[in-house]
Amino acid sequence: MSDSSVLRDTSAAEAVDRASLRDMGTIPVDDVIQYVHKGLERFPSDLELYRRYLRQRWDVYELDFTEDRRGWATLDPATQQSFLRVATGFHHGERQVEVDLVPLLLAMPTEEAKVYLTSQLEDEARHTIFFDRFYREVVGYDAPDIQGVLDASFTHMSETFVGSFGLLAYLVDALRRDPENVSLLVQAAVNYFLWIEGVLALSVMKITLNFCKRRNVLPAFYTGFNATARDEARHVQFGLSLLHRLIHEDPRRVEDVHRTLDTLLSVSSIASQRVRYEPLGFTAPEVTQILNGQLAKKLEAIGVSLPDHIAAKMKTVQPEALAGG
Repeated sequence: MSDSSVLRDTSAAEAVDRASLRDMGTIPVDDVIQYVHKGLERFPSDLELYRRYLRQRWDVYELDFTEDRRGWATLDPATQQSFLRVATGFHHGERQVEVDLVPLLLAMPTEEAKVYLTSQLEDEARHTIFFDRFYREVVGYDAPDIQGVLDASFTHMSETFVGSFGLLAYLVDALRRDPENVSLLVQAAVNYFLWIEGVLALSVMKITLNFCKRRNVLPAFYTGFNATARDEARHVQFGLSLLHRLIHEDPRRVEDVHRTLDTLLSVSSIASQRVRYEPLGFTAPEVTQILNGQLAKKLEAIGVSLPDHIAAKMKTVQPEALAGG
């Protein structure tokens, strides 16, 4: 990498790190995704991430969706449908993680990790409200409470949600009953931090937010979802750091990583309600390439390679069946 590229990466990362909520409306999402991987040669400590959370917190009620509602009405039905297929995975995913993080918090091996994870719990609640506002004020859903909006948006859900998040629900419930089981903790961390947040969420954020910029629509959604992507950077870095430590303590835990990814890839192609990414400006091969690239970066960070049979599954994954994060 040239000196100018290094300076560009450094300045972009600093801009993302210090940006206000308003600034997040102008920062390219690709800079935010690159920020996720910044400094992973030395994982930040749990308390460093907690301090970053305090600095980067944003107020979901500062967003004004007025222009978004006008822009949404200009999109054709196929584009709206593709967008909602993606957004609904996040809508329900953020809400589910509000619940699933509690058993994970109890299973954390250190007090510092527990302190950090309380910040992530608050992030997920904020993200849930962000999507609730989007569906009410932009899409036009009307319901007396959060659950009512969730019920209304569920019609756009892909069954893949049931696969990756269903496995997560199973694993965290097992952790609730056996919080000192490190094997379960590794499996849950791979499922959530590495796969759902590190691969699925970041990949789909790249697609969705680049669509908003290219079409010059949904500015408040872009701002809030870009800020959400920056929050995901902390989440993913914490999860990768946790996995790296646990695998370093006992290399046999790599088997838990492989087993979990193999299971996730086996269920990730099962969906009757498939996402069409073309209306959002991406082809299926491009999405597959993004997914593979994100997984490769996460595995490199924790020092794990894939057996041939799992690597082959990843190369043939059907991105039209994937949504959510």
